[in-house]
Amino acid sequence: MFREQLDGGTIDAAPSPAEDGLMSHATYTTPRRSARVFHRMRIQAQGRGHDGRKFREVCETVVVSVHGGLIYLKHEVKNGEILVLVNPETQDELECRVVFLGDAAEKGQRVGVEFLTPAPRFWGIDFEAPPSSPGDGLFGRTKVPEATS
Repeated sequence: MFREQLDGGTIDAAPSPAEDGLMSHATYTTPRRSARVFHRMRIQAQGRGHDGRKFREVCETVVVSVHGGLIYLKHEVKNGEILVLVNPETQDELECRVVFLGDAAEKGQRVGVEFLTPAPRFWGIDFEAPPSSPGDGLFGRTKVPEATS
């Protein structure tokens, strides 16, 4: 079963066997440490490019989790490079490591980052929120301040 839902939905795949018609075999994925959520927001990234020069740019997230995320970055970076991400809403700064370099696109290169320490509150999403209804598979709710009376 593969679940892919937009607007704050999970994109994780559940382990399932695959058949090729000739020979039966099972392929399983390793469970993730935390749910991943489609969440687009602007953040600031700073670090050193592949040429060693410092950079700072405003970029955009694609997918986020407690342990990191996937961002579009205009500057070219190396795998293993340390970046600092800044959430402009909270001004929180967090160090992360580049763990994936994807294809370049119009918005920039897809870059996977892993936080050096898990940060469940960095993105402003409640990753512990249960699905809104049984079976909808939606996790990760944007925190909305409660009204005070």
